[in-house]
Amino acid sequence: MALSRRTLLGLAAGVPVSAALAACGSSGPGKGGGATYWYLNGQPQEGVRAGAVAAFNKAHPKEQIKDTTFQNDAYKTKIKTAIGAGRAPSIIWGWGGGTLRTYVEAGQVEDLTSWFDEHSDVKKRLFPSSFGAATVNGKIYAMPCEAVQPIILYYNKKVFEQVGAKPPKSWDDIMALVPKFNAKGIAPFSLGGQSRWTNMMWLEFLFDRIGGPEVFQAIIEGEKNAWSNPDAITALTKVQELVKAHGFVKGFSSITADSNADQALLYTGRAAMMLHGAWSYGIQKADGGDFVSSGALGYMTFPPVEGGKGDPSDTVGNPAQYLSISSKASAEQKKVAKDFFATGILQDAEVKKWIDTGSVPIRLGTEKLLAASESADFLQFTYDIASKAKVFGQSWDQALSPTAAETLLDNIVKLFQLSISPQQFARNLNAVTAK
Repeated sequence: MALSRRTLLGLAAGVPVSAALAACGSSGPGKGGGATYWYLNGQPQEGVRAGAVAAFNKAHPKEQIKDTTFQNDAYKTKIKTAIGAGRAPSIIWGWGGGTLRTYVEAGQVEDLTSWFDEHSDVKKRLFPSSFGAATVNGKIYAMPCEAVQPIILYYNKKVFEQVGAKPPKSWDDIMALVPKFNAKGIAPFSLGGQSRWTNMMWLEFLFDRIGGPEVFQAIIEGEKNAWSNPDAITALTKVQELVKAHGFVKGFSSITADSNADQALLYTGRAAMMLHGAWSYGIQKADGGDFVSSGALGYMTFPPVEGGKGDPSDTVGNPAQYLSISSKASAEQKKVAKDFFATGILQDAEVKKWIDTGSVPIRLGTEKLLAASESADFLQFTYDIASKAKVFGQSWDQALSPTAAETLLDNIVKLFQLSISPQQFARNLNAVTAK
């Protein structure tokens, strides 16, 4: 199974209530014994996570971690309830950003800043860009872990050859390609618009390329009318211009990303391009026949926008996944958790397993291992983007508070359906993000 945002980010439901069973194990947070750790199930990621715990337990007979796995949606509900009730597991798996901020403000997770100062070697071996979503008010509250997932612009080389076109080097190029592909009956861009977060990726890049990272940073900081920044309005306007020009596949609002129907449009040549996460590569490799192995899949980072203030090396997406320590854990459990962070996370065996799943782990210095993989070119490309980005913007629906994220996703759908103007979009969002 390819890595997908569903298994790693938990933004799509896709799990019937009957299947969203309670934990597979039975460990509660408890106060005695070793540390407890809850995380998501689903292969291949679950196997990698479980392997890291088993290796740590074997190497530390006196410091045991008891792990429990959950289905995605069940986990999100369970962890929220457990933390609120002061019954959190010792180690809390999460996405950083807005949700982490809510934990910090309620005093539910440990401040790890001084621990990282004392263990600078641990910090130095991880992508610097992974620490943004672990940081609240200048202090670090989570250990970045697992893999990096920037958003990438994919294209079908065969379709480009067919039309006699070259990959876009700017926003103007994108707009110029739209009528060319439409004239041949090929959708310029595939989009699973029903899933909402897929549309969001377009705005994330346009905000960055036009206004630079400061525009969204002002939103995160709750500045008044931050969404009405002229650069934000320009970005919102450009996305509607692309919709009006028939830049997206017909009926995109009823296509879901969960079904991978958006991926299929690209590898079958019915769409020329697609903006999607790094996990898309694994899906196309698994489902697209010889599309990837024949070299027909092209990929690049999002191009600059003429006159924009953004740095074209900046990226957006998921800088990492994150582990925090419950402030309610016992001193012994906190010690076990910190030892796990220092000697159990992203050790060589785990790093190799992430690479085997088609992912780029957030540990620096893995170039040789990536080069030995059958997906070497793509993995090196992802590694370069993630390790060289001066700013790695976190997915907006993770960076914002859960309440603001829901309003954002609802309004993005309306923006793409042309049922609200950029100004109305900005007003609706200002109302939920301004402090």
